[in-house]
Amino acid sequence: MIRHGETAWNKERKLQGHSDIPLNENGCALAEATGKALANISFDYVFSSPLTRAVQTAELVLNERKLPIQTDERIKEIGFGEYEGICMLDEFADPEFEKFFVAPEQYQPPKGGETIEHVRQRTGAFLKELAENPEYEDKTILIATHGAAIKGLITNITGEPISDYWRGGVHKNCAVSIAECHSGVYTLISENHVYY
Repeated sequence: MIRHGETAWNKERKLQGHSDIPLNENGCALAEATGKALANISFDYVFSSPLTRAVQTAELVLNERKLPIQTDERIKEIGFGEYEGICMLDEFADPEFEKFFVAPEQYQPPKGGETIEHVRQRTGAFLKELAENPEYEDKTILIATHGAAIKGLITNITGEPISDYWRGGVHKNCAVSIAECHSGVYTLISENHVYY
């Protein structure tokens, strides 16, 4: 599982959510460097969020490996609704939004936004489908996704409560996490490792 590379909005500390922002030059370089570090891994399948920054990351990590990238809405980033594009460093008066990181179990999304529990449910459904499909048994799968979505995947694997959603912080751009699945049971092997 890999978080996408850096975008202009990452650098400007803007909330991206469902906004379709591409990688910037540094984001492409991070994905390329990560791809070189993972060059010896023979991926069998590749899944990505449909958002451009995740698809680009998957393409750059794969480099010359010609594998089809299957996009899946369930591993898309959390939606921030009307707050997308707002800089997190700006003073916008919403004490509810501050709970997103400091008290995620109490977080209520802005208008048009998505709850953390919904992200956990959809990422959990994605993992369950992978685990139950015999086609993926003994296969190595690359999943390109986003900060909140990758935490959804991981908390589904570890069983941690939403109150611990951000344990360890937001993953770095192009950070890699590894999980194994045997007999339908996932185990987290490593989390938030960078190769650049």
